[in-house]
Formats: sequence, C-alpha cells, structure tokens
Amino acid sequence: MRKTTQLRNLINSKQLESIMEAHNALSAKIVEEAGFKGIWASGLSISATMGVRDNNEASWTQVLEVLEFMSDATSIPILLDGDTGYGNFNNARRLVKKLEQRHIAGVCIEDKLFPKTNSFIRGEAQPLADINEFCGKIKAMKDSQVDDDFVVISRVEAFIAGWGLEEALKRAEAYRKAGTDAILIHSKRSDAVEIEAFMKEWGGRLPVVIVPTKYYSVPTDRFRDLGISLIIWANHNLRASIKAMQKISSQIYQDESLLNVEGGVSPLEEVFRLQGAEELAAAEQIYLRSSEQKTNSIILVRQPENQPLIMEQIRQLKTLGLKDIVKTGGPQAREIDGGDPADSGELYSLYTAKDKIRENTIISCSDIIYKTHVLTELMDEESDITIVVDADYELKGPPKYFITAKIPYSKMLYSKTVDLMQISSKPDTPNIHGEFIGLWKVSGKGTNVVKEALEELAENEDFKQLTLADLFNHILPIHPIAVKYIKGSWLNIETFRKIQRDGEEK
Repeated sequence: MRKTTQLRNLINSKQLESIMEAHNALSAKIVEEAGFKGIWASGLSISATMGVRDNNEASWTQVLEVLEFMSDATSIPILLDGDTGYGNFNNARRLVKKLEQRHIAGVCIEDKLFPKTNSFIRGEAQPLADINEFCGKIKAMKDSQVDDDFVVISRVEAFIAGWGLEEALKRAEAYRKAGTDAILIHSKRSDAVEIEAFMKEWGGRLPVVIVPTKYYSVPTDRFRDLGISLIIWANHNLRASIKAMQKISSQIYQDESLLNVEGGVSPLEEVFRLQGAEELAAAEQIYLRSSEQKTNSIILVRQPENQPLIMEQIRQLKTLGLKDIVKTGGPQAREIDGGDPADSGELYSLYTAKDKIRENTIISCSDIIYKTHVLTELMDEESDITIVVDADYELKGPPKYFITAKIPYSKMLYSKTVDLMQISSKPDTPNIHGEFIGLWKVSGKGTNVVKEALEELAENEDFKQLTLADLFNHILPIHPIAVKYIKGSWLNIETFRKIQRDGEEK
C-alpha cells in the first residue's frame, strides 16, 4: 500500500489513531519499530536539530533533505509539519511536488504569515493569514498533487491567536470548502475546553487532528468520545533526546571516564542494527560475489601430468581477480591420509578441501581448460549450485558425465539456466541433453548443502571411489541444481593432447 494511502486511511479511520514525532532518519526508524502507523515530521524538532529557531530559519530545501533520509529509512507514512507552506500559493504547490517525489504522504500547513513563529511563543501577538489567501494556497496544493491520496491538512490557529471559537469555525469551514482533507485545531490551554467546544459545533464535517502538547493530562479516551480522528505526539522524541544528551555529556565531563555511563547507553550493536548493517552484509554476499575477497576456487587434481591445464586455469582465475586458489587431490591425497592417490576419486579430493567451500566457490577438474567467457558467465550466475554443461556432446570417447535437464538446450534460453534432472556416466541414458564439463559453482545456501552432502556420503564404505555425479544425484532430491548451457569453448585433456600432437606432426 502506498504511503499516501496509508496516511489517508489513518485520517479517515473510524477509530482514534496517533502518529509520533521524528526529526531525522534514526528517530523515524525508532518510531516505526515502536509500532506507530505514521510519523510527524515536526518543524520545531527538525529546526532544533539544526540548531536554529522554529521561525523558518531552516530553508525548505534543507527540510526536504532531512525528509528524504526519513522516507528512505521507513515504510510508514510521514506527515510533514509544513509551517505556512514556505511562502505563497506558488511556494506551497511546488512544495507538494517535491514532497511527492520523496514519497512523503502529506503536509500540514498553518494559517499564519511567513515567516512563522512557533505557536507557543507569544501566540496572541502573531497575525493570522487572510482567509481567502490561505484558501487559495489550499486549492493550489490540491490542484498540483499527482497522487490522489496525498493529504493536505489545514491547521487553524484562531485559538492560539486569541480569536475564539467563532473565528476558528469560520476558518475551518472555509478551508473545508477550499478542498483540505482534514482540520488541525490547535490550542495552548492546559485543558480541552476549546477542543471540546470546536468539536461540538463542527459536527464531523471533516476529520479533525489535534496536538495535545499543552493539554497532555486530558485522558485519551476523552478524545475518542469527542470523535477526534488523529492525535499527533508532536515533540517528545526531541525533548527526550535533549535531556538524555545533557545528562550523559555532563556525567562524562565530570567523571572524565566512561565507566559510569556505558551501562546506561545503547550498545554500539544497536546503532549498527538501526543503521542496517546486517542488510549491507547480506547485499555484499549478492553484489560482491566476484571480488577476490569473496570468491575462491578449488581445482580437483586427478593426475599430476595435467599440470599445463592446471596452470592455464590458474592464469584465468587470477586474471579475473580470484587469488584464493586451492589444489586438492593427486599428491595432496597421500599427504592427508597416507594412501595412494590413485585409489581416491574426485569426490574424495573435494572432501579433503571441504573447508574451502565458502559463500562463492568455483570448483573445477584439473583435466579441462575453457575460454574465459565460460568462467565469467558462471561467476555471474545467482543459483546456489550451478554446473556448466556442453550441449554439443559426443557419446563415444573417454568416460563422460551425461546430464538430463528439465529443458534441453535452445537459443531461446540465451543466458538463462535450467534445472538438472539427473546425471549419469552411461551413454545409453535416455534424454541426454549435454555433458557436464567438470566446472561448477557453489554459492549462498549451496555451500552448506554441498558440505552436508559430502559428510553424508563420507559414511559410505566406497566413498573414495565416488564421483561428482554421485554427489549431484545425492543433492537433487533435497536441493535444485542449475544447468548453465554452453556450446564448445572448452577442451578435455585428451582433446588437448591430440591438438598438441597434430601441431607437432605439422
């Protein structure tokens, strides 16, 4: 639901609603987490955090900058305390345009003259705006809004200026006819006498909003009985933060130590949480996958004589920024268990390096080489487990892994992946769609899936003779494996040697 619609629903609700003051993104996020359905972007509070008076000393563009951060940090609607609209009708309608661009749900303007002064500072000495001029401002704002649910609230200052009930009703009715969405009736009395008198005569012509800063002792149920639509708790986060900062600053100054204050302040972890540190960490896993800090590679060495192909793989990996490269198998297997590496299959080689399987790991057999684009496209894939499959395969020749996928290769797939259905070394397997070339990638959740599968298969007596095909078929019932099709662009060791021999004969 759009933020504007949320705010309109609050104002038109049949039950009493309330919104809470915030003055920056941090306080706005705290308000949302507290459970409030909306935020009051207080002009007093925002100007105070800038160290200026609530007299339009902060420009409206400076206020917009604060609002943009508040809007980005929250998902609930923000109602701006827009003072007098920062000028005449033209300024006010331009304000609406800029607020909508920042997804601010509504604005409240007051019928005083620009530049305004806070209502609780010599309120009776403050002149009110001409009714017709203010009505024109309301009409200009409503005419300029693009979103039909954007809310304009008109704040009546007649009680503040000492003009009485008759003037308050006169102005509220004029503003209603001008198109305002709600009336904010303001009072500086310590009781609710003026609010009660207005509500009795108003008769529900439009929703009414109040700010009970001065008459805070009046029970909230009384406002429900009067038919108030919305309460604004207008400045208490600001005032609470001032008192807390004064206390803590004084304490540290006197003690010249943090010993007596550390237990009474929020831990840094809470600051980081409110800043969204965890979201950034999660995003880094997605968008920094290909950085050398996040992506590593494992090369499964079957025969030491594959060294030329291994060196070519290492060159390509380093060219793309992958410097964390581990070779496992071959002579390494003897070092680990004292056995003959010839008795150990590629799956066992991977098992010995399972701790190197991380958030983004490229795994390849040592007896292949491939063109760089095959590797770069694999690194860009987002699936948890992705294997590279050549759709241009041959049944004869040395042992191969043949795959059946959910969808056979097609140009219509372009750069998309499809789900693996099964993998087998038997050339008579029905519905063969390609050959697994020995290059694959593990990322995200796939890391734990592969590690757990290795641990489970390690319980088998013949584990050292198991293959990658056994691993993939073990995983398939519990987690999907993506197939990345290619056509050519790679060589196995036999083809590589044949090309070398042919070159030497020529």
